[in-house]
Amino acid sequence: MKKIVAKKRHSIRKSQGQELLLRLAEQIGPSEKLFHADMIEVLETNADVSLFLVNKKPLLMDAGAWVFPTLRGAVQIPFPERRVAVDAGAIPYVVNGADIMRPGIVSVTDDVKANAPVQIVDERHGKPLAIGIALFDAPGIRASTTGKMVKKFHHVGDEIWNLEI
Repeated sequence: MKKIVAKKRHSIRKSQGQELLLRLAEQIGPSEKLFHADMIEVLETNADVSLFLVNKKPLLMDAGAWVFPTLRGAVQIPFPERRVAVDAGAIPYVVNGADIMRPGIVSVTDDVKANAPVQIVDERHGKPLAIGIALFDAPGIRASTTGKMVKKFHHVGDEIWNLEI
């Protein structure tokens, strides 16, 4: 990704906010209620992904096909859905932006779907480390023994994480 530059931001209408949260509910289910707020703003940037500020914090992103919490949103407002847990040996690679390989995965929630966003968490504390796109459904990941299972989308220290508003 190229460096993201915030151009301008503005509040969205209540109906647009409801539509955004409905799309979020398709991904994380009832946990979308955690992201309700009085003020949701869209941040216009030069990136392919739209960022939404919930109470002035970049907590949601819209990539066109889906809406999902940013890594900052997953850290500040933990939710139990769409999780791929990795072992301690994989953590340094994940936080540096590596894709998730099968040997490092210790558990997968049943709601993980192919080509949909997931949060990559550490197995011990359950803290989100990155946001990725699952390449297989949960049963497919569990059945595999080798190969890439999740493509990295957003991690600590990347352009979205370091965005200054």
